[in-house]
Amino acid sequence: MATQKETKLKSLIKVMQQGNVMTSSLLDSIGISSDLRKYYLESGWLEPLGRGAYKKPNDNIEWEGAVNAIQKQKAISVHVGGLSALSLQGYAHYYRLDNETLYLFSKQRTKLPKWFTDYDWGLKLFHKSSSFLLNDLGVKELDIKEIPVRVSTPERAIMECLYLAPQKSDLVECYQLFEGLVNLRPKLVTELLSNCSSIKVNRLFLYMGEKANHQWFKFIKKDNIELGSGDRMIVKNGTYDAKYKITVPKELAEL
Repeated sequence: MATQKETKLKSLIKVMQQGNVMTSSLLDSIGISSDLRKYYLESGWLEPLGRGAYKKPNDNIEWEGAVNAIQKQKAISVHVGGLSALSLQGYAHYYRLDNETLYLFSKQRTKLPKWFTDYDWGLKLFHKSSSFLLNDLGVKELDIKEIPVRVSTPERAIMECLYLAPQKSDLVECYQLFEGLVNLRPKLVTELLSNCSSIKVNRLFLYMGEKANHQWFKFIKKDNIELGSGDRMIVKNGTYDAKYKITVPKELAEL
């Protein structure tokens, strides 16, 4: 019995990486039962992070390790997106991620673990579940503090910002971000817009793309991009753009 416990302890130490969360799913997969977890907690080999989540004793866990655990161990299809993804990739120089908001996106009806949403990560969590874009299109893995995390590419991230506008994203700020996106890939942009179910996002993206006049914008194939019909009042008391049939803030129209 002692030898078996020693073997299990070695397995635990092997997965006990600095900065990472160990979920019940991971511990179950290496044969560490709930009773054994209780023993390791009492013995000081494990520390609780919340219900169903553990960490290395005295380890300082940040949000990157937690999101990695949700993505890899729990196999929950959630990714860092919007303004957070742009910031992490250097496209929002004036935006400070620390002590602000971490934007997470997932497909509809996705619930995040309670241990994650209840924990104080030192920033606000904003989780949007939606299927306005295809689940994995325009999502990539990025190493953040040596921890791999799935995040939106800049092409997808700016569309997620537009999706949240104007309630959660400022449209003038979105355009300022858009102006810095000089190297977007037209093929991926075309694919995302062609599979985007949000008329608002499609119209705003094309409006801003034309306004910013980036070189890549000329290569977008617009034939299969759904623009719907009728006017869309994005904001009240704004300026109407006849080409895309949207009402945008006056400050944006005047830029």
